[in-house]
Parts: sequence; C-alpha cells; structure tokens
Amino acid sequence: MNLKRLRNLREDNDLTQEQVAKILNTTQQQYYKYEKGIQDIPVRHLITLAEYYGVTIDYIIGMTNEEHN
Repeated sequence: MNLKRLRNLREDNDLTQEQVAKILNTTQQQYYKYEKGIQDIPVRHLITLAEYYGVTIDYIIGMTNEEHN
C-alpha cells in the first residue's frame, strides 16, 4: 500500500519521522517502512494518526480526497 499522504500529513504538521513514531509508540525505522510502503501500517496506527491529524482513515489511505466526513 502506497501511503504518500502519511508523509504529506507529517510534513504539513512540521513533524519528523521520529516524532510520529513516538506518537505511534514505534521506532523511526518502522515508521519509515510505513511511509515508503515497505510494510503495511496496522489499523491501530491508522486510527491514531487519523485522530491526531483530524482526518479520516479513508483520506490517509487515498480512498477519498475529503479530509473530513
């Protein structure tokens, strides 16, 4: 799964990969793999990021261009 929006959301909020990794209680290396599509991001992390950024999971995964319901 290519989650280009993960990087865009992170950068739009002036966060580093390390900072987002701490929010998710994971490592920077693991978060890097999510951003690059090397490894699928767990649903629990998608939920956490959607709540943190104030967007829908569908927006993060590219199912819609609407950030909010």
